[in-house]
Amino acid sequence: MRLTSLHRHPLKSGSIEDLASALVEPWGLAGDRRWMVVDPEGTFLTAREVRALIGIDASLTEAGLRLAAPGRPTIDVPVPDPARQVPVRIWSSLITAAEADATAWLTETLGREARLVHLDDPRRRPVNPARSEPEDRVSLADGYPLLVATEASLAALNEAIAQGDGDPLSMRRFRPNLVIDGEAPWAEDDWRRIRVGDAVFRAVKGCARCVITTLDRAESGEVVGGKEPIRTLARIRRFGGAVWFGVNLIPDTAGVTIRVGDEVEVLEAAEPGGGPVGA
Repeated sequence: MRLTSLHRHPLKSGSIEDLASALVEPWGLAGDRRWMVVDPEGTFLTAREVRALIGIDASLTEAGLRLAAPGRPTIDVPVPDPARQVPVRIWSSLITAAEADATAWLTETLGREARLVHLDDPRRRPVNPARSEPEDRVSLADGYPLLVATEASLAALNEAIAQGDGDPLSMRRFRPNLVIDGEAPWAEDDWRRIRVGDAVFRAVKGCARCVITTLDRAESGEVVGGKEPIRTLARIRRFGGAVWFGVNLIPDTAGVTIRVGDEVEVLEAAEPGGGPVGA
C-alpha cells in the first residue's frame, strides 16, 4: 500500500491544504487545526452550526494565518501573543488558547459574532484517556490527532451511492489527513498499528461521521449540502447507532516527515469482521 495524498486543515472547518510532505508532531501533522473559530463565550464553532466556515480559505504564512472568503477582503492575522490566553471549549475539553485579532472580519463573514483563537501549546489538551496513553496530546481536531481513509473504501461507498442514483463524492468530503490506496474496502476497520514511511501510528477509533460530510463548496464559493454520504452510510456502515468512515490515528513516532508515495504497512491488526474499532 502507498500514501496517495496528504492534507491539513489550518483552520478548523476551513479550507483543506494538499501537501506533498508533512512533519508528524505528537498532536498531528504540523500546522493542522491549530486555529479555531469560537463564539463570544469561547465555545468552538464548526460547519455543523455555521456552514459558511467551509467557504473560508485559510492558509498558513510565516507570520500567522491568511483568511479569505468570496466577496470579502483577504486579511493576514499574526500569531497572537501567547500571553493573551482565553478559556475555550471544544467538546468536553476545557482549555485555553491565545486570542487573535480577527473578530470584525469573522463576524462580518459569518453573519454572527465570532472570534479566532490559536492553540499555541497543544500539550495542554490530552486525548480521550479511554483510547490513549497518558502522554498523548491533540491539537484542535475533534478528538484525535489524525484521520486516515482509503481509496478502496471510498470506491465502495461511491458504488453504493450510485445504486441509489446519487453522484460520486470526492475524498475531500471526509477531511482526512492521510489517504491510502488500500487493499480491500473497510480493511482499515481492523488496523491497530500502521507504518507510513518511517512513522508509526496507532489506530485507536473508527470515525463516526456527521452532517459536515454532506456539505461541499461550489465553484461560486457557495456552500451547498445534500443527504449523501450519510444516507448511504446509514445503509451500509451503521454500527452502534452511528455511521462510520475512516479511522483516527495517534502518532507513536514524532519528528518524522512523511511524503506522498511512502510505503504503508499494517504492523498489527484485529480479526476481520468486527466493524470499526470503538463502534
